[in-house]
Amino acid sequence: MSHTTRYPVLTADEAAAIVNHGDVIGFSGFTPAGATKLIPKAIADKARAEHEQGRPFKVGVVTGASTGDSLDGELARAEAVLFRTPYQSNKYLRQAINKGEARFFDMHLSMLPQSARYGFLGKFNVAVVEAASVSNEGEIVLTTSVGAANTFCNIADKILIELNEQHPPEIQGLHDIYEPTDPPKRREIPLYSCKDRIGTDVLKVDPSKIAGIVYSNLPDETGAFKDPDEVTQKIGENVATFLANEIAAGRIPKEFLPIQSGVGNIANAVLGALGSNPAIPPFEMYSEVIQDSCIDLMKSGDLSFASGTSLTVTPEVLTDIYANLDFFKERIMLRPQEISNHPEIVRRLGIISINTAIEADIWGNINSTHVMGKDLMNGIGGSGDFTRNAYISIFTCPSVAKGGAISTIVPLVSHMDHSEHSVQVIITEQGIADLRGKDPIERAQIIVDNCSHPTYRDTLQQYFANAKHGHTPQTLATAFAMHQAFLQEKDMRKVDFTS
Repeated sequence: MSHTTRYPVLTADEAAAIVNHGDVIGFSGFTPAGATKLIPKAIADKARAEHEQGRPFKVGVVTGASTGDSLDGELARAEAVLFRTPYQSNKYLRQAINKGEARFFDMHLSMLPQSARYGFLGKFNVAVVEAASVSNEGEIVLTTSVGAANTFCNIADKILIELNEQHPPEIQGLHDIYEPTDPPKRREIPLYSCKDRIGTDVLKVDPSKIAGIVYSNLPDETGAFKDPDEVTQKIGENVATFLANEIAAGRIPKEFLPIQSGVGNIANAVLGALGSNPAIPPFEMYSEVIQDSCIDLMKSGDLSFASGTSLTVTPEVLTDIYANLDFFKERIMLRPQEISNHPEIVRRLGIISINTAIEADIWGNINSTHVMGKDLMNGIGGSGDFTRNAYISIFTCPSVAKGGAISTIVPLVSHMDHSEHSVQVIITEQGIADLRGKDPIERAQIIVDNCSHPTYRDTLQQYFANAKHGHTPQTLATAFAMHQAFLQEKDMRKVDFTS
């Protein structure tokens, strides 16, 4: 498949001229991988020009997950976001959301595509997608992510393509595009192992819907994660130790099970620790994001296959992948997020989920999204898709934050994304809390004893000792005293439950 001239070749500004105030746009991208860059910036420029003329201009922004600054950042700074879903990680957009200047509604990532098809998000006017190539017949080879691009292209009135020459057409074969039919005619998804191919390696669209092509040569705006430090390294080792013990106890098959891991520094440390633990055999991943650490593990033979929806790697690593496509096409598959995160498949494959928490309470509830209960950080992402359906669900976090001024283990989470019913294991650098088969009182004791920082352990034990009787002993008058101490004095250590 090669670049084609059947479709109008546009400048980014000409593409942006197709977009109108109030339009709902589905953008490709899952993390900065595969996110469009030139067209959203041109839409932001159009918004600024319209605002200078005293005219309103905002658009609904729907993506696979987070994107790069050229998309979320540009549109946020131009005050061009009518609403945003399902997930974001841009500081400018986050500021606008927390100030109430941009509407945002959080969604489980597996549910975004079907919600769009069902009409729950309104009519989609335009799909803007990045491609490595497109044929005269409307066969699109996507780049470093799939996300929800297939759904956006299917339901939108018009399609704009950024044809990015950073990505060779030869990457065709890296993707597996499959979209389930909707109720009442939906059938089971015929995927029974991480490696199963169930769809097509191209995204097929009606070519008459392609309104134009904008040529691009910009790399993904993907930054490198930090190397593991002492805390994240210890968290990773604790996760690996827990899973190795589960294999030894016969609760995990000796051949192991697929891993799902979140994105970021802790996830990198966890994956590295799994690869270096001799009790854990070479494993597969069925996850969302494939990052640098995964590629290292593939080269060492510790990771045999990775299925995801996004190849979120640094430019140097991506260059290496493109130089060795034969090797990596046998070990990587990118699917729509509706499939990579699908609860049916998570339950069927027996996936072990490992996600990061902002805070956990002593009962086992998890806050993944809000700081101090009110300010959005990024969103729930796919953590709920996996957690609720995992073979074993694990949450990780450092025991303290802000130099020790915040305990991530608290009496009651200030915002709950995952309840105690879905959370089986909590792991910090301090230790492991296995909550399976434990009642609330047992959970509280084991979380405080094993996962909290020594600075806060006595405080939390005192809270628990003072808690009123009940199945879940809780004192509502002081449940948020640690949060209040931070809000008022910038330090949770100011709390004293003995007084």
